[in-house]
Order: sequence, then structure tokens, then C-alpha cells
Amino acid sequence: MSHRNLIRALVLFMAAGMVAAQSPVPAGSEAEKVAEGFQFVEGPVWMNGALLFSDIPANKVYQWTEESGESVFLSPSGNSNGLCLDRQGRLLLAQHGNRRVARLEEGGTQTALATHYDGKRLNSPNDMTVALDGSIYFTDPPYGLSNPSSSELGYSGIYRIAPDGTLTLLDKTLYRPNGIALSPDEKKLYVNDSESRKIYRWDMQADFTAVNRTLFYSMTGSGAADGMKVDTEGRLYSSGPGGVWIFAPDGTLLDKIPVPESVTNCNWGDEDRKALYITAGGSVYRIRLDAAGTAVNKPGTRLPGGFGLYPNYPNPFNPVTRISYELPSPGTVQFRIFDVSGRLVSFMDAGIRNEGLHFIEWDGKDRPAGQYACRMDAPGFSGTIKMTLVR
Repeated sequence: MSHRNLIRALVLFMAAGMVAAQSPVPAGSEAEKVAEGFQFVEGPVWMNGALLFSDIPANKVYQWTEESGESVFLSPSGNSNGLCLDRQGRLLLAQHGNRRVARLEEGGTQTALATHYDGKRLNSPNDMTVALDGSIYFTDPPYGLSNPSSSELGYSGIYRIAPDGTLTLLDKTLYRPNGIALSPDEKKLYVNDSESRKIYRWDMQADFTAVNRTLFYSMTGSGAADGMKVDTEGRLYSSGPGGVWIFAPDGTLLDKIPVPESVTNCNWGDEDRKALYITAGGSVYRIRLDAAGTAVNKPGTRLPGGFGLYPNYPNPFNPVTRISYELPSPGTVQFRIFDVSGRLVSFMDAGIRNEGLHFIEWDGKDRPAGQYACRMDAPGFSGTIKMTLVR
């Protein structure tokens, strides 16, 4: 082997090792089938210690636990597709048959959250994600229509339902928008165009508009792109040809989780949110990962008394990271950053903040790489998260 080819081989070997080291899939791990025998499953979500998922043509939502297996949770379901939880832990359903986004109330009734836009009926809401402020983002392709050309809108939209119920169209340029996810800091919106197998990314603005659409990744192979999720490190998990594709925040393909059936969606589960549950064909699969799902859709991350201190993003970071927190009532908020020896290296006084969700950023440009702890103090609350500064 020539000197040049040897160097090239070493570079490729090192690059492959770096990608493998970044993969959240433990060596030797495989997706295991945990439930089967359904018609066409979608929309997995972990709720109250159980996995819920839709069987679209069966018009049912099923519940599954390790101990009891599956049982019918909701029937009829409005031919629900995507499922998620709102900030109060209530189940949200993207209903193909009812052509709406709905919320399941405690007594079993359903509240319609979105049915029409600009006086025209929605196509068939497909998938959803919920932001920290309670906003619901969803896609609306015509897959639930018996005849897609019967769409009243004439396009497939991406929408936001504000906490006050206002419905806003964010984008209508994709042919078949499907899976949807927000980055942990909610500055990026990801949506895939199902049949082209392309994932797009938008910048989210302070006024909740989505701008600067860019191509994040174009998948190859036979099949379609479908549901997507992110983890606390900002990695994106998208269904695609052959299984679940895992991407770094910069669009680098890190790994693939092979699944023997066509994957429709995935979501985090188990109490530590380190299990990725995958719906595919008529079955449900599970794989444990060296990663955890974001806290955005998990009401259990809200701490006693209504306080919330959420994982910083990005993490690891260089040099700036964003910390989000939540208050149940107005109060003075302070943050202290400690290095690994416990020495105070930074103090940030946020002042008096109103109730609700807030953000603060820490710039570690003058600090060495390593582990840091961020402690938040507010009247009646003190909490700490770990952060990693890299160079």
C-alpha cells in the first residue's frame, strides 16, 4: 500500500471510529419485538407507566405493559395516527378519520383543538410534537383521505396551535409532510417529506414563525420517511428505509437501527426514557439506548410545586449553552455554575421573573473543558443539572 493510500485508510478508519463512538446504540444491541398481530400501528407514546399506540385501520388505541401485554385503551379512536402528551399529561390524538387534532379529557370525552384552517377542513392530521409553552405543532398530509384530490385546502400544511388555541400555518411547501420534531432548545423545527425521504429543518423565530428552510438530510433506499423524535443531546431519530436512522444535530448520519418491518414511528419510554419504542407494520419493537428522550412532552419532569429545571442544550456545548426553567409564580431566580471540584465559577442573577417558562444562557468561553454543575435557586426551590463543556 502506498504512503498516500495508507494515510487515507487511517483517516477513514479514525473517522469511522469517531462516528461509532457517537452512536447511542450499545454494541450488539438489537430491536426486540414486544407486541404483534395488529393491522398498521403508529404514534407510540409513554403515558402513566404504559406504552400507548394507534392501530389506524382498526380505529383503536392500544395500551401495552411488560406485565400485562396489550389491551384496548380507546375505541373508536377517530382512526388516530400520531399521539403525544400535552403539558398537563393529557393524551393528544392526530385523527385521520375525524380530520382533526383532539384532546382526550379525564372523563373520556374528546375536545377538538383544530379542525379547519382559513374556513377549510384539514386534510388528515398525521403527527405532532408539543413545546414547553404548550404549543402543539402538527403535520397535515392527505393520507387519511380516500381521495387525496378531495382536499379542501389543496396543499399539505405544517401548523402550530398556540396555547390560546390560535391555529397558524407555518409552511405549505412540502408535498407530504409527516414526522415532526423540535430541537431541545426549540430553535429548530424538523419535518420530513415522506415520499421523497427528505428531512428539512427550519429556524424558529421569537414570534413562532418558521424561516430559512434547509435540507437536513436526504435518505436513500426503498421506503418512506415517517415519524421522528429527538433526544436530550439533540440527536434526531427518523424512521426511514430499513429502520430508524440516527443523526447528529449537524446532519451527520451516526447509525441505523435495523427493523424487519417498515417503520412508521418511534418514541421514548420506560421510566428513565432510555428505551426507544418503534412501531413498524403490525408490530411494536423496543431497544435500550445510551441516550434519553427529551423532557418536552413528559409532564413528570415538572417538579413538586410546579417548578421545572430542564436539561441544558446543547450538551455537550462549546462555548454557549441554554438552560430552560419554569416557575409556578413570580419570584427571584439565581443561577450558580460550579466546576468539578465544587468551586463557584459563575453567578447569574435572573432577577424577578413571572410565572411560566424562561431561558438563560451561560457562556463558558473563558473556562476549561470539563464537567460543570448548574444550580438554580428560587423561593421554595433549589435544583441542579450537569453540563459538559468541550473544546
